[in-house]
Amino acid sequence: MDLYSTKIVSSGIYHPPKILTNFDLEKMVDTSDSWIYERTGIKQRHVAAPGIGPSDLAVPAVKQAIENSGLELNDIDCILFSTSSPDMRMPNSASILQFKLGITNHCACFDLMAACSGFLYGLNMANASIASGLFKTVLLVGSEVLSYFINFNDRTTCILFGDGCGVFLLTRNEDANPTSKVLSSVMCSEGQGKDLILLDTGGPCKPITKEILENEKQYVSMQGQETFKLAVKTMVHNSEVALEKAGLTLSDIDWIIPHQANTRIIQAVTERLNAPKEKVLSNIENYGNTSCASIPVAMHEAIKSGKIKRGDLVLLTAFGSGLTSATTVLRY
Repeated sequence: MDLYSTKIVSSGIYHPPKILTNFDLEKMVDTSDSWIYERTGIKQRHVAAPGIGPSDLAVPAVKQAIENSGLELNDIDCILFSTSSPDMRMPNSASILQFKLGITNHCACFDLMAACSGFLYGLNMANASIASGLFKTVLLVGSEVLSYFINFNDRTTCILFGDGCGVFLLTRNEDANPTSKVLSSVMCSEGQGKDLILLDTGGPCKPITKEILENEKQYVSMQGQETFKLAVKTMVHNSEVALEKAGLTLSDIDWIIPHQANTRIIQAVTERLNAPKEKVLSNIENYGNTSCASIPVAMHEAIKSGKIKRGDLVLLTAFGSGLTSATTVLRY
């Protein structure tokens, strides 16, 4: 059986309106705008209001993507929702989004949790589903409300993260000689690094207790230096493997979009790949680390600005808690 190829038909993004700047954080913790910017490249991040979940952020992003696609909501066969901050334990955020969008065709709905690598995990799963003929059109969502899990008294984490959503509408490429397609992918995890980015409370193994709340252990914790080393090493290795699988070299690639975690990580990956800086896209200054939303948001903005054009070769690479990692090479 011939496999179908997958085309990114359209994209959409949304960030909550409230902006938290570095100057705002100066009033909350012992830090400064210059200290944050020099170490992370971040100037501001968006923060959702209380009671707003990732499905709420996804609704306007999906509507934006639909408007630019020529498709109807009920053309969607599957909603694949990547998030580490789901609306609730059950039902899943994909089903909640299906209801909020008014989709009535009984499409498949499921959530995927792979932290900051989640969108690329989802992209590769969506591509495999379309290639096999299981689905024709997949709505892939990367949406996070990480601010709910951040301790704004901890300057090592509160400066990094932001809330946001990015979505792709993916469909079977019906062109006789399709150019838009996923060319290669790498997905992996290094479980020995599972404690480097951690939120281990609130589940059955460590339920929330009075003591946990009193000691502020209900929030994300990080081991920054070790995470940095593994992130750079893994993203470089995965990028080299994905390029080899695609039969390409870095010089063939038009654009590189790394996960927007930290400017220093992006710079280190760029240098080790010997990639031209002008090919590397970054918008971390405006949004901070929005986890699995960061890559689709950066790609959407590059498409809308005219940087990424149809036929361009794009390399996407990410890492996240787990430590999960993924790289995808595609022709847009």
